[in-house]
Amino acid sequence: MTQIPKHDLIVTIVKKGCSERIIRASNEAGAEGATIIPARGTGVHEKKQLLGIPIEPEKEIIFTIIQEHKTEQVLDSIIKAGNLNKSATGVAFVLELKQVVGVVHLVKELGLEPDRNQK
Repeated sequence: MTQIPKHDLIVTIVKKGCSERIIRASNEAGAEGATIIPARGTGVHEKKQLLGIPIEPEKEIIFTIIQEHKTEQVLDSIIKAGNLNKSATGVAFVLELKQVVGVVHLVKELGLEPDRNQK
C-alpha cells in the first residue's frame, strides 16, 4: 500500500447558510475541498419556539480532510470565518485519521509510487 502523509479530519458544525463562507476560507488556507451534510441542532442555545411549537434549528456539518501539517492553519481560518470564538455560532474539532484512501491526486502530486495491486 502506498504511504501518504498523515491526515486529520476537521469537523465543523454551524448554522445553515454559513458553510460556504467557511469552505471558502479553508480553501484559501490550503484545504482542497469539503463535504457538507445537513443536520439539526439540539444544543443549549437551540430551545426556540414559534407559537408554542419548538423549532429545531437547521445546521450544516462540514467535513474537511486535510494533511496534518496544514491542520492548524486551516482550523484558524475556519474559526475566523465562522466567528467560532463567539457563543452560539458553532463548533469545530479535529480528529486524527489512521488511513486515507482515494486521494490519488495527492499520490501523483507527491511523486509517490502508486499501489501496484490496484487497477
